[in-house]
Amino acid sequence: MSLKKNDTTQIEITGMTAEGNGVGRVDGFAVFVPGAAVGDILNIKILKTAKTYAFGKIEEIVSPSSHRIEADCPCFSQCGGCVFRHITYEEELRVKENRVRDAMERIAGMHQIEMQPILAAPETGKYRNKAQIPIGRDKQGQIIAGFYANHSHRIVPCDRCALQPAPFEKALDVFLEWARQSEESVYDEATHKGKIRHLYLRMAEGTGEVMICVVVNGNGLKGEAELVSRLREQVDGLKSVLINSNREDTNVVLGKKFRVAWGQDYLTDRMCGLDFRISPLSFYQVNHHQAERLYKLAGQYAALTGTETVLDLYCGTGTIGLSMAHQAKRVIGVEAVEQAVQNARENAQLNHIQNAEFLCMDAAQAAELLKQRGECPDVIVLDPPRKGCAPELIHTVVEMQPQRIVYVSCDPATLARDLKLFVELGYQAGPLTPVDMFPRTRHVETCVLLSHKNPQTSPPSL
Repeated sequence: MSLKKNDTTQIEITGMTAEGNGVGRVDGFAVFVPGAAVGDILNIKILKTAKTYAFGKIEEIVSPSSHRIEADCPCFSQCGGCVFRHITYEEELRVKENRVRDAMERIAGMHQIEMQPILAAPETGKYRNKAQIPIGRDKQGQIIAGFYANHSHRIVPCDRCALQPAPFEKALDVFLEWARQSEESVYDEATHKGKIRHLYLRMAEGTGEVMICVVVNGNGLKGEAELVSRLREQVDGLKSVLINSNREDTNVVLGKKFRVAWGQDYLTDRMCGLDFRISPLSFYQVNHHQAERLYKLAGQYAALTGTETVLDLYCGTGTIGLSMAHQAKRVIGVEAVEQAVQNARENAQLNHIQNAEFLCMDAAQAAELLKQRGECPDVIVLDPPRKGCAPELIHTVVEMQPQRIVYVSCDPATLARDLKLFVELGYQAGPLTPVDMFPRTRHVETCVLLSHKNPQTSPPSL
């Protein structure tokens, strides 16, 4: 039997993919089914086929998995954000642990790596301190806000996201009421006309400060003063109202130009006993509590005694490096984004940290500068974007011969790929700990220690 589009068949779900889809087999075909749980027996309809796999959708749950629960969000089946609201949190953690372990074994070939249990989040809701909410109109012309459906730019209306804190809900309520009463237009992606594009929200959980930014196809808004007045009256903790100008025909949410409509252009958060200023474009972990646990774990892996020089690559606004500064001889942060480097320097001053230096350059330039200064880092911290590290960067890091490398990753697959190369170049990987930074979504963070097998030997060439 060969599966074809629109076929109906029964399937038992035996595993989960990295995207959070259930997977089972029918006549040798791997079939991927969104919204499924391991142990489900389902009647499904085939939506798409390829040579060795197919995609299906649930028509009927014949026998539910013991891990299946009732989803607690009305937008879950349509929104592209969460993928695990239909299973217990314990099962979600097991799936994420398995995803990391599978990447280590299948991609890196590491079957014996020391892997610690995943660090579960104490709260699985209301944890996101940042939201990018698209604004549009429904078929009746009513202004709506929500989130994009998976793999599309169709807005699923949602004014009560289970991952967002109460101040975001209030800010959205106030904004929508104003927008529906104002004469301002809403942006249309098809025509590139209209004004309001997104509502961009940030919150500093440690201090309760809130930033509200309206992204517009232009420079300002009709009735802007009225909007600011309503937000100030009704949103607790409000410190900043910004207008972001994005005139580009692009999927990128934020433009480069910001204007303060009221208040200040930054928030101040408190994390790991330090104060951090967060500007609109600053990278900052979206889960405050789990970020503190992640940085504490990174500090444990760094095993600093006060005599080490720490090189923090991809340092962003300096959060990880500054959290280690009191235990290090000195910290050198490297970041290619100029605004982030400025934020990092401000954060060092804000916390009276004098043993931290921040450089605006890439890793190769930083390595050459340190070489010229006769400095060798004892510990290197890597926290790259989802795509991981380029082979050239890994070679540069290895040439600096650090005793330890602490690698923080948001993608198990690219982490495994990079660890394999580090091991080939003379480092030993482990221990490794997954961290559930993003409960109910498919994402999982991982922190791993790399130790030099023999610091006296020169690294092999790529």
